[in-house]
Amino acid sequence: MNFLNRFADPVYCIMRLIIGLTYACHGSQKLLAIPGGGHGAGGIAVVAGFVELFGGLGIAFGFLTRLAAFLASGEMAIAYFTFYVAAVDLPAAKFFPIMNGGELALVLCWIFFFMIFYGSGRWSIDSLIFRRRGNAPGT
Repeated sequence: MNFLNRFADPVYCIMRLIIGLTYACHGSQKLLAIPGGGHGAGGIAVVAGFVELFGGLGIAFGFLTRLAAFLASGEMAIAYFTFYVAAVDLPAAKFFPIMNGGELALVLCWIFFFMIFYGSGRWSIDSLIFRRRGNAPGT
């Protein structure tokens, strides 16, 4: 299966684009009520909306990817423990994402955490700006 290695970076960049744009949709929904109406965000949700919108766009297009992924991963960790673990009344259900409803937050947290270490990839604005053309994962 080594022949698939040559597709690793393009597939990673496509994944980064899809995950980033999907994440940005959550922020635009909170801040701009686009798409599908808004939540009427106030307080900490406004901060989350900015992280989601601008972090998602940064991740999607590979601009300051590691910083955006760091903020997004942290936000998803906070969301998971605040809204899914701490908010569940059943003690047995607290630590199982399938039981507390926090699967998406947990998975996104770890995807963004991986992106902190992998970087933006070859197809990114970071790559164009910083002229990284090597084969290292962070390029």
